[in-house]
Amino acid sequence: MSVIITDTGFSADTWNGSFVPLADLAANDDDLGIDLPSTADPHALRGRLGSIPMIRVDFPAFNDGRGFTIARTLRSLGYIGRLRAKGNVIPDQYAMARRSGFDEVEISDDAALRMTEAHWLARANWRAHDYQSRLRA
Repeated sequence: MSVIITDTGFSADTWNGSFVPLADLAANDDDLGIDLPSTADPHALRGRLGSIPMIRVDFPAFNDGRGFTIARTLRSLGYIGRLRAKGNVIPDQYAMARRSGFDEVEISDDAALRMTEAHWLARANWRAHDYQSRLRA
């Protein structure tokens, strides 16, 4: 199982669809969610972004930031659907995840035992926790 994190803390997973790897996405599979590995080229989805309801980007390690770049690229290409970071994301990265375009984070149940909801809620006000706002204060 897994835990979904949003700005309000731990949430139930409201996604009822299934996910397919990008490599297995058929031309008519527009109602499915897509699993993108951190090695994926988001430009491969150009032209189909308007019909994809959910994209889940894998974070294989907490120190692997390629997923943030993928999210930013997808948003700059015009993707407006749900964007989820999945895997080894830590609470300190929540603000970066939200700023780069992610709507939510998915972690394992085991990770949620180590990184409690309180840890994530401490970073939930991601608009206030940035370097520039601290400089302006």
